Amino acid sequence: MPEGPEIRQVADRLSRALSGAPLTKVYFFSEKLKNYEGILKGSTIESFKSKGKALLTRLDSGYTIYSHNQLYGRWRIVKAGNFPQSRRSLRMALETNSYRALLFSASDIDVLKSNVIDRHPFLVKLGPDIFDENLSWKIISRRLVSEKFKNRQLASLFLDQKFLAGIGNYLRSEILFEARVNPLKKPRELTKKEINQLSRSTLKICQRAYIQGGVTNSEKLVRKLKNDGLSKSAYRHAVFGRSDGDCYVCKTSIKKVSVGSRRLYLCPSCQNEN
Repeated sequence: MPEGPEIRQVADRLSRALSGAPLTKVYFFSEKLKNYEGILKGSTIESFKSKGKALLTRLDSGYTIYSHNQLYGRWRIVKAGNFPQSRRSLRMALETNSYRALLFSASDIDVLKSNVIDRHPFLVKLGPDIFDENLSWKIISRRLVSEKFKNRQLASLFLDQKFLAGIGNYLRSEILFEARVNPLKKPRELTKKEINQLSRSTLKICQRAYIQGGVTNSEKLVRKLKNDGLSKSAYRHAVFGRSDGDCYVCKTSIKKVSVGSRRLYLCPSCQNEN
């Protein structure tokens, strides 16, 4: 499933292509949304914004389109009038005079008045978005030690969208490694220094993944690994997807574990597993 950085990148691409232009055609696969095709036609797109793993398309007509890619959803942007060959089912299409944005395979799409969009059943449950400009490491630290979250195992907490919205499986492993904390620990078991480091690492890794297109290793390390002839699958992450590979910090073998049926990767040495 795409995580926060990927959805924000999609929002950026859609914004460059369609924002500020009136919609010449709107299509919804769902019968319950068909009436909105005529209502939204002619509206101008004001913005595309990510909210956790959801995408919000705000229109000047007072409506906002909510969409969630789930596991298989995928956006395609093509020139107006074009349609790419695909075996996927088209779920939504937004067209201007210049471009057409097509959402395939996503099943979670809705249209609400913009002034009540925050009441959407999915959005109302979310914690702070990882890319919210008002989210600071201090806020994350306070949430970690709050009564609501301090007794939760980090491995499960960092997948809980009520804690922070937009973090998924690869970001979780990378954040916990960057902070050098044991995923099986709970916030109450960490020192204040470790809590603050974890909070800073959370923002650092999420921003890096957004800027670098899903790559969570530093630019310096990526350059070195590329020069060594490594493929993107090897240089993209520090630990995620690298079971039995050498840790880039200490050379210990990366370990893959299962926590709540979800795979998690760690360095037993750097993250003090024992």
